[in-house]
Amino acid sequence: MAEPGGPEDEKPQSDEAHSAFSQPAGTEPPAAPPEEDHPTSEFALPAGVTPDSPAPGSGSGTGSASGSETTGSAFALPSTYSFRDSPPAFTPAHGVPMVRLTKEAPWQDRMRTMLRMPVAERPAPEPVQRHDDSGPAVPRVLDLTLRIGELLLAGGEGAEDVEAAMFAVMRSYGLDRCEPTVTFTLLSISHQPSLVDDPVTASRTVRRRGTDYTRLAAVFRLIDDITTADDEISLEEAYRRLAEIRRNRHPYPGWVLTMAAGGLAGAASVLVGGGPLVFVIAALGAMLGDRLAWLCAGRGLPEFYQFVVAAMPPAAMGVALTLTHWSDVRPSAVITGGLFALLPGRALVAGVQDGLTGYYITASARLLEVMYFFIAIVTGVLLALYGGLQLGAELDPEARFITHDRPVIQIFASMLLTLAFAILLQQERATVLAVTLNGGVAWIVFGAMARTGKLSAVAATAAAAGLVGLFGQLFSRYRYTSSLPFITAAIGPLLPGSATYFGLLGVAQNELDRGLASLSTAVATALAIAIGVNLGSEISRLFMRVPGAVGGANRRAAKRTRGF
Repeated sequence: MAEPGGPEDEKPQSDEAHSAFSQPAGTEPPAAPPEEDHPTSEFALPAGVTPDSPAPGSGSGTGSASGSETTGSAFALPSTYSFRDSPPAFTPAHGVPMVRLTKEAPWQDRMRTMLRMPVAERPAPEPVQRHDDSGPAVPRVLDLTLRIGELLLAGGEGAEDVEAAMFAVMRSYGLDRCEPTVTFTLLSISHQPSLVDDPVTASRTVRRRGTDYTRLAAVFRLIDDITTADDEISLEEAYRRLAEIRRNRHPYPGWVLTMAAGGLAGAASVLVGGGPLVFVIAALGAMLGDRLAWLCAGRGLPEFYQFVVAAMPPAAMGVALTLTHWSDVRPSAVITGGLFALLPGRALVAGVQDGLTGYYITASARLLEVMYFFIAIVTGVLLALYGGLQLGAELDPEARFITHDRPVIQIFASMLLTLAFAILLQQERATVLAVTLNGGVAWIVFGAMARTGKLSAVAATAAAAGLVGLFGQLFSRYRYTSSLPFITAAIGPLLPGSATYFGLLGVAQNELDRGLASLSTAVATALAIAIGVNLGSEISRLFMRVPGAVGGANRRAAKRTRGF
């Protein structure tokens, strides 16, 4: 049996094993100074023991000697190494800033902070939920995380918030070195236990989307319980609660949603100058369009055609009022009210938010979806307008310049519009009052700046939307839930329904310059809403630091590229 360190235990010397710091061939190392000049070290060789000198060209490191050759080590320090002149290490001397995952901060802020950090700088997870001695069941944790992310993404949550939720679930169950990835229809997770283990990757595709903010709030409560050490949520319990969330029925029946669509259209018609009769006619047109869209959905038609069908009845009713020559009824208000009930404000805000936070692929897909919906609305309205023009209907494009300042009535109309919008979004009854007040405040700010202050309507819209985003973020922090239920419905009164209608009317009457200018105003207003909402949310996070995060480790963002 060979002794340890013999030839059998040695690794064969390769051509690449030579050190760049070895002594050149034919030269002798410098003589050591006298022994008395050096203090005695506890690491010095005992007296009488002579170290083996490395052969020329071999690596200068520790290893077993065989004859005149010494096996070099790839991990040995070179002979010219000096710790005083060494370059700085990867970890700075003051250490890596540590993020303390405290309960005082919402889990959204804690996980965003972790996601913005490089993988090597993330602290090791401290499992909140218990598991057996064999460790967490990795496939089941990944599957649970994907199912939770699917519900959030299908409910309209932003990509960054979905990633933060998935990351929170994985770390709560003790999985380290995880990377969630979210796109418009695909969610994936990559988990690598260590640098030498193979990564485990799982993915899930979002097939269907549905707006139900009650279900969204229930998922957020589940995530909050999972990330809280006070509540012990096993994997079986989490699966059970997730199944209950999926099985729960919507809080409002279909007829209530249809009535809400009518109330939204009627309130929007009052905002642009309509009276009681216009309110009723706009509500009837929106309800008829909503029922036709439900019928098309039951027949399996895509959403594009559902929007086309839903946009036609309000426009047709406006044309019919024009043909009847009622002097005290504004057909433009009826058509505008119907458009308010169809404009995809939720998808627009989510798309712009994803773009501003760096998720460009998801943002492009969301904005493309908004464009298709808008084209569908344009198609439905133009079909009705072209039919009316062929029948001799005289639609007045100058009606857009008639302003109706009825502050009290318009404030109540904006709150009614927000309330109807909240019902259409299937919000919890506990959040309806807060979002209704938020919508009323948004319209007050807009009216004060645009009507009283005579400022730009686009700038006033952006300021009002920023206030909506700020209040929505504060409400969500107070209730530890998503900010969407407090924001989406509140931006309803700010949607560019009037500019959209008059732009379409100009196109229908072959006045392309006027029509395109009005449509450009509508697009600018929509972007102002989305950017204002995102800016308000970011301002709240900017001034509300995450408790326990030291060293400026609050939600790092990407640095600007300076054009390259």
